[in-house]
Amino acid sequence: MNTLRLRDCGLFRLVALVIVPIIIVVVACNQGTYYSAIVSTFAINVLLAASLNLVNGFSGMFSMGHAAFMAVGAYISAFLTLTPTQKENMMPDLPQWLTNLQMPLLPALIFCGIAAAIVALIIGVPVLRFKGHYLSVATLGLIVIVRAVLDNSDGFTNGPRGVTGLPALATPPVIFLVLIISLFVMFRIIRSQYGRGLIAMRDDDVAAQSLGINLVSKKISIFCISAFFAGVAGALWGHVQTVISGQFFYFTMSFKVVQISIIGGMASLSGAAIGALFMTFVPELLAPLESGFTIFGVTLPSLYGISNIIMAVFLILVIIFRRQGLLGSSELLLESWFSKETYTSLFKKSEYKKLLGALKPKPRKAKSKK
Repeated sequence: MNTLRLRDCGLFRLVALVIVPIIIVVVACNQGTYYSAIVSTFAINVLLAASLNLVNGFSGMFSMGHAAFMAVGAYISAFLTLTPTQKENMMPDLPQWLTNLQMPLLPALIFCGIAAAIVALIIGVPVLRFKGHYLSVATLGLIVIVRAVLDNSDGFTNGPRGVTGLPALATPPVIFLVLIISLFVMFRIIRSQYGRGLIAMRDDDVAAQSLGINLVSKKISIFCISAFFAGVAGALWGHVQTVISGQFFYFTMSFKVVQISIIGGMASLSGAAIGALFMTFVPELLAPLESGFTIFGVTLPSLYGISNIIMAVFLILVIIFRRQGLLGSSELLLESWFSKETYTSLFKKSEYKKLLGALKPKPRKAKSKK
């Protein structure tokens, strides 16, 4: 007899994985600017990690240059959404047609993603022939190149001073709308014939090539798709912060995205949400430790950097004891969000019976007497 599990009940998934998270997000966004910013950062981190998982988790490559694509998306968004007056003051060398151009955020995000994908195509053709750590080092070099271009193009990017005054157009509803659409597209890509080819290439590239899969085109195409979503996330991040500069999109940002991916599970798009949950909220909860606290009547001094140390130790433990990440290769979250059965379970009597059966205490097996 098969044992009923809560995760197999569509009604449970609807309540626990859809309704409850929506309520939490709505309540948090109504608690003030601080909580709204944290929730927005969480959603952007999910998008970044999920896009990185397309490359690192499903194609067998390992890229560490996501911050470069974020920078491209953020600056292209600034070119397209700032007012002409702002662009004349900070970026006087822009072409006149681009200076006069101003568009809403949502269509601008598409151009941000396309620009990042073009950069990925240019760098991907020579770089993606590398394997393993050689590819990682090459993509780190891309971050250095993009940072150097941004800091030394005063007339186009305002140099190391960065761009200020970006309109705060990336509200939580907009960010979550873009996130859900992006996750749906990525989920459909992975579950398609193209995605199965990626997984085959990851598991055994020689066998995949013998089956007629073009490894070079697969690598370049998924690298560009991943960069597209990273560019969109970078644009959203810029409009949340309202200030962008090359220093924000450097090694620290890339390492953070990789850390989110590893903790949640690189072979799972759903893992991006779990990793982002830890990397966004846990440091905020640990922040009071850095200013000192009292425990059992003993006042401890300020422990600057303790939250980073704790997160680093946690990452090491995950790598040692749960190498595949917290969620492994499971897609429980996305399968629940994008499944029609999850939402129709509310109207099925059988789902209520299944839920009651899963919640019912299991009888203990009687010990056999010899």
